[in-house]
Amino acid sequence: MLKTSILAALLATALPIAAMAQDKGADTVVATVDGTPITLGEMIVMKEAASQDPQMAELGDGALYEMMLDQLIQQTAVAAAGKESAGVRAQLEIQRRNTLAASAIAEVAKAQPTDQEIQAAYDGLFAQAEPVTEYSAAHILVDSEEKAREIKAELDGGADFGTLAEQSSTGPSGPNKGDLGWFAADQMVKPFADAVAGMDKGQISDPVQTEFGWHIIKLNDTRLRDVPPLDQVRDQISQMVLRDKVQAEIQRLTAAATVEKTEGIDPAWLSKTDLLEAE
Repeated sequence: MLKTSILAALLATALPIAAMAQDKGADTVVATVDGTPITLGEMIVMKEAASQDPQMAELGDGALYEMMLDQLIQQTAVAAAGKESAGVRAQLEIQRRNTLAASAIAEVAKAQPTDQEIQAAYDGLFAQAEPVTEYSAAHILVDSEEKAREIKAELDGGADFGTLAEQSSTGPSGPNKGDLGWFAADQMVKPFADAVAGMDKGQISDPVQTEFGWHIIKLNDTRLRDVPPLDQVRDQISQMVLRDKVQAEIQRLTAAATVEKTEGIDPAWLSKTDLLEAE
């Protein structure tokens, strides 16, 4: 009988404790500072914001809890001494709206694009696309036509292109023997792209002028870049679809809002920072 009574007493004590643990919500007060509550929700948000800090990840739950609570206690105590000026109220309102807007966008972003949406976006980008010619080339960039012609004469006389590029080119590719890697024509300024498009493999151009200076170009090779298969670009297409959804929702909400702009506001007033000091 005695053992039964003890067990019953333990169960009677444990059940309310378990119920209390389950009842904890974001509004649960974990401390007060001069009557101002600090809530469990604030602690959770603080932990989420600091989740990328490797030092935080090394702390156990108990140490992390105490550290964050101490920080929030200090913050609350110091905040009570702050003056709520017009500038402070403006900052708080901007932060409030920004947080709510981020929450609304997060809801839209929760739904991942469907396979049908990804396929449709892919078809829209690539269904009519033709293979693109890419070029592998090197160049020597100098600041005058005279210097470019001197270098061209040396190359015609058998000088090594890469060596001259290292010695004379003012462009960032100079230390790499002038190599520009692979590129499509639309990645280069038009005079350069036009010159490359008219060259044969292995050919060295006459001086070509662009906004960057004078170029001597050597075409190493060409190739066709085919349309990428869907599986290769699925992640990028998915991000594009998601971005378009978010932008469409922003435009929808903005268009649905009743907007009334106040007339007569002088844009020069943006420089009146003294207005922020008013209480």
